[in-house]
Amino acid sequence: MEKENKERLVKIVASGVLLVAAVVVTKVTDLRIWQQLLIFLIPYLIVGGETLKEAGEKLIGGELLDEDFLMSVATLGALGIGFLPGAETQFPEAVFVMLFFQVGELFEDMAEDRSRESITKLMDIRPDSANVERDGIVLTVSPSEIAVGETIVIKPGEKVPLDGVITEGSSSLDTVALTGESVPRSVGVDDIVLSGCVNLSGVLRASVTKPFGESTASKILELVENASESKSKSESFITRFAKVYTPIVVAAAILLAFLPPLFSGNFGAEFGKWLYRALTFLIVSCPCALVISIPLAFFGGIGGASRKGILVKGANYLEALSKVGTVVFDKTGTLTEGVFEVTAVHPEIIEEKELLHLAAHVERYSSHPVAISLRNAYPEEADNCSVEDVKEVAGQGVKAIVNGKTVCVGNSKMMEAEGAGWKECYRKGTIVHVCMDGEYMGHIVVSDRIKQDAAEAVAALKRNGVNKTVMLTGDKEDVAATVAVETGVDEYKSGLLPNDKVAEVEKLMADKKEGSSLAFVGDGINDAPVLARADVGIAMGALGSDAAIEAADVVLMDDKPSKLTEAIKVARKTIRIAKQNTVFSISVKVLVLLLAMAGLAAMWMAVLADVGVMVLAVLNSTRALRA
Repeated sequence: MEKENKERLVKIVASGVLLVAAVVVTKVTDLRIWQQLLIFLIPYLIVGGETLKEAGEKLIGGELLDEDFLMSVATLGALGIGFLPGAETQFPEAVFVMLFFQVGELFEDMAEDRSRESITKLMDIRPDSANVERDGIVLTVSPSEIAVGETIVIKPGEKVPLDGVITEGSSSLDTVALTGESVPRSVGVDDIVLSGCVNLSGVLRASVTKPFGESTASKILELVENASESKSKSESFITRFAKVYTPIVVAAAILLAFLPPLFSGNFGAEFGKWLYRALTFLIVSCPCALVISIPLAFFGGIGGASRKGILVKGANYLEALSKVGTVVFDKTGTLTEGVFEVTAVHPEIIEEKELLHLAAHVERYSSHPVAISLRNAYPEEADNCSVEDVKEVAGQGVKAIVNGKTVCVGNSKMMEAEGAGWKECYRKGTIVHVCMDGEYMGHIVVSDRIKQDAAEAVAALKRNGVNKTVMLTGDKEDVAATVAVETGVDEYKSGLLPNDKVAEVEKLMADKKEGSSLAFVGDGINDAPVLARADVGIAMGALGSDAAIEAADVVLMDDKPSKLTEAIKVARKTIRIAKQNTVFSISVKVLVLLLAMAGLAAMWMAVLADVGVMVLAVLNSTRALRA
């Protein structure tokens, strides 16, 4: 594309010089009209040859009424109008119109190249080669040649080529290309590494978990590249508008050229004057400023968002995001960390450490998040204790024989079944009761941490025009109430199953203001039905989560709720730019169209109203990249 732009620039400069020379020659000599035409045809064909060729090819193919066709007809008409009786020659104007049209096309291509280059650099996260260890030898091969299970070696300064699990080494990873966050992430053995990250320090060995085509980097690139296929309502309207509008103005130009002279009583003398007005009318009517700048604004908005680690699957979702008036949050993993930890230990007749010790041993084999938090709180598992006959009691907890004694760890129902007199706890969270041989030993409080920026994220949404925030959770009433108060959401519903969440979202959608949209924010794994039902489904903390990327319309690649406000700001800025282009383009065109019909607009004014407006609109659209 850069080569084509250079060639176009050379033609523009050459044509401009020859146009000036042609004007000088015709002023100082007394040439016949056909001789003047031959002189002006040289710069005209140099700068406009490609446009004439494309217009001819489209004409043969049955594609009429695009900007190439309109410009060709208008400029060829301007070249021929001087041969009509009583009409003045318009040779310089014809060349100038085509020249300035090509300047506009050059600006358009440069703006599109800039947008694409910006996104390409931003998304240049897929390396061309990878180091794979085979038979003790490290080979450099294409990432697509590496199979799942093979070991890759990632040296300092290299991009991670494939998703995998670290088997050796520790380092810091730069995840800015995926999340937009500049703070490096520390990793070590058994941690997941994702393609697209940059290894900053130590040498890492990792076992590949996904083929190249299914890696995180490949999925993100595919997502961004395909985003332009989903048109927004604005883009669809502009496309439909152009298909209807352009034939109407061509018909109007023909009527303008022929009807006034017919009714004047002196067709021959008047036709040249009205034909010039019709040609001017035809130039200014070209809708290229709208057709080009609106999609470019959305393309830039999607690129600007991806720079911040916000992946938008299409312009239609960007438009819906700009109208968000209600935001519905899932709780676990969205407003909270989704990582449970022991927040309080309340023993009865034994020490705190002994209570944790009993609970951790009984929960030794469970993969439940609460069990994991108990084991993390008491990591000294290898203490020679005997743990036997572990049984899970559905809906109650876990029972085991620890050092010959029956220990039960679970909820109040289990305590009642064992005859242990359990006690209420004033702390909010999941209460894990412990009894031994039917005697109550105490309880442990396990809680999910609220994210540091959750409260500020909710406050920022309200400051930016979101009028309702709601939290939906399957957790207990007291836990939900605590999170709701600490985060500042307006409403909450607790104890919900996935189907209940869908029903609640449907109620909220029925109550929302007309013209506004509802966004549901979840982890994208367990909330697929709700994400699909909302106007905009937003998956958060989706770094490496295939389910999230598949289910959501918008993907926030890091784990921060505050990124949601940024996403809405980017969307609103993009829509604002698109509206500016629409209003500006139509206003200028209507004004100059009226002037052209009245004979008050010269052809250069028509060029400014068309190409000049297009250049300004395109340049305005590139601002979306800096979202």
